[in-house]
Amino acid sequence: MLFRRTVLICCVVAVLVAAAWPKEASQRAVPAAASSAAPTAVTTTTTMAARPATTSAPAPSAPAARAPRPAPGPPPPPPPGLGVGARGPEVLALEQRLDTLHYDTGAVDGLFDSNTAFAVTALQKVYGMPRSGRATDDVLAAVPTATDPPPVVPGGGARRVEIDVPRQVLFLYQNDTLFKILPVSTGSGARYCVDGGCARAVTPGGSYRVFQRVSGWQKSRLGMPVNLLYFNGGIAIHGAPSVPPYPASHGSVRIPLGASHWFPALVPNGTPVYVKGVGNAPVPFNEPAPNGAPPNQPPPPPSTTTTEPPTTSTTTKGVL
Repeated sequence: MLFRRTVLICCVVAVLVAAAWPKEASQRAVPAAASSAAPTAVTTTTTMAARPATTSAPAPSAPAARAPRPAPGPPPPPPPGLGVGARGPEVLALEQRLDTLHYDTGAVDGLFDSNTAFAVTALQKVYGMPRSGRATDDVLAAVPTATDPPPVVPGGGARRVEIDVPRQVLFLYQNDTLFKILPVSTGSGARYCVDGGCARAVTPGGSYRVFQRVSGWQKSRLGMPVNLLYFNGGIAIHGAPSVPPYPASHGSVRIPLGASHWFPALVPNGTPVYVKGVGNAPVPFNEPAPNGAPPNQPPPPPSTTTTEPPTTSTTTKGVL
């Protein structure tokens, strides 16, 4: 009896212990799980904090608005005076007066063209005005009372050419009377080199005569001259596409293209050429003219005979 009671008590205790064990084990497991999860949570928090914050790409900005273009202002005022392209009664009156004063205006037609501009430039040179080629107020004021300039070489011959280097003008006399005044461009004075040789671009002063001519356009190592009249070795009077109002040539005497068409017919071989206002000097490279004539030939006595200019297309040497 006692034995049975003892066994029953043991069974009851075992049942109670078995029933209580899962709860106790669960209560033990929760702290363990919590303790093992804690480091993971800390690590995760630390890792997240170490990562750079992710930001979204900025939205593209709208293109900057263009500043409005300023309203166009008034056009610049035209240069003073009459110039190339002008036409009308005022231009015609100017050309008529310049032609009376022996300046070469080309056609007297009321159109201010390049020939009119060269005539105005020549007058400006003679009177010491700014060499603009425009009929400015000072030009228009001087033209009505202008007179012929005095000769540079009085008694130099009934037909002669006078070249005034300081004023950069040429005077052509016929029958000992002033016939035409042309603007020229003579030697620049600069040093230049060609074909291995160097020289100074000068137009020597002195008294010479025309002794050789070459008609038409010529190919030269220094340019493309037209209608050349040689008077001092390889130095010639000739037409050129560029005749600035200042010395710019290699030594020859440039005249406007328009004048180069009629000028040679009025200047036959033997015509005296006087280069004044500058000292004598050797011809650059001491070059002869195409026919080999020596430089620095003095002018002969005035002649009334005319030599017909030959036509040639040979390459010329000369100083241009």
